[in-house]
Amino acid sequence: MRVDSQANDSRSTLTQRYSLILFYLLESEQNVRNYASRIIQNIQPGEKTKGDSSLYSFILKTKVMKLLKQVLGVDVAQKELVVTLGRMYDDFKIELYAHNVFKNTENGILKLSEWVNKLTDKAIKVRYVMEATGVYHQKFAYYLEEKQEDVSIVLPNKISNYMRTLDTKTITDKTCSEAIARFGLERNLENWKKPKDIYRVLKQLTRERRQITDERTIVKNQLHAEEAEAMPHPASIERLKKRIVFLNTLEKEIKNEIQNSVKEHKELMIDITNICTIPGISILTAATVIGETNGFELIRSKKQLTSYAGLDVKEKQSGTSVKGKPRISKKGNRYLRSALHLPALSSIKWDDNFRDQYARIVAKHGIKMKGCVAVQRKLLELIYVIYKTKMGYDKDYESKKNSVLAQKA
Repeated sequence: MRVDSQANDSRSTLTQRYSLILFYLLESEQNVRNYASRIIQNIQPGEKTKGDSSLYSFILKTKVMKLLKQVLGVDVAQKELVVTLGRMYDDFKIELYAHNVFKNTENGILKLSEWVNKLTDKAIKVRYVMEATGVYHQKFAYYLEEKQEDVSIVLPNKISNYMRTLDTKTITDKTCSEAIARFGLERNLENWKKPKDIYRVLKQLTRERRQITDERTIVKNQLHAEEAEAMPHPASIERLKKRIVFLNTLEKEIKNEIQNSVKEHKELMIDITNICTIPGISILTAATVIGETNGFELIRSKKQLTSYAGLDVKEKQSGTSVKGKPRISKKGNRYLRSALHLPALSSIKWDDNFRDQYARIVAKHGIKMKGCVAVQRKLLELIYVIYKTKMGYDKDYESKKNSVLAQKA
């Protein structure tokens, strides 16, 4: 009887110990490991643990980790989507565990979704992260937005700058998708929303107009060369002139379509009217900036905007031997830069603030183009501020601000 009582007590003690272990397993992984290890050390030889020791072994050998995030990094190309699946655990460890390539078509996107569903935890939503690469990412992004998935579209310069911080010597589509997945896991990204149709229309129309004006410039150069020849061909000259007239007609049609599209949206019309109070800025320039930035959807600061346009200044300097000339990066949206060139010249001519800024820079550096680029950057920042604040341009804003600061001082 005494032996049976001791056996029952031993089993009861073990049961209590197991219950405590399971309780701490739900509460904290680290507490479970410490507690289980301490109990195992206290078990005396002869205690009836056979058949239950697998529980201790499981607790000690299995790393119980809580999954925090799941991200699919997508490197988008014209014909294919190169993807990498990654996840982050509660100890902030990152694991890239799957890689694949799918066609950038409807069938390819469906196969990609099935592949992701098989390899991910259904309890945690997957975030899809990709670069804003022209128009090739739009098909996949629109599909995900319709499925109400978490989508983040990042400016390309952000990914390229992030990749420089990684120990990546080989740049391929696979390594790019891995970098995008890591970026999505490390950063707290916002959800992307499908741009309004009016922004898409403005972007298409302004780019079409740009193509027409570029073609017209080429034809005018051809006409000048033909007329300058010793024996010009009259028929060729006549055809070139007809092409110029035809391109002028197309440009006029596009301008009218842009104006009509803007008038159909009252809120946008108010924004563009405020922007056009800036000297040198027309409806066409305002529509170009808003269309190229999707209403500044991905822009969070003036610095980010100038970097997106490629108007940010880059400088290389090291010690006393290396000192490069500061210049704009031009690693950005060329349509924004070209759209602001003529407005900058006009604002320098007609506004004292821009004229003074231009004169200071030219007097300091002796380079007129540097002063013009500075005015372009200032105009772009002003458009952003006016769009966000819903206020018009105040020529005397700086003087009023300085007077208020002087009174406070």
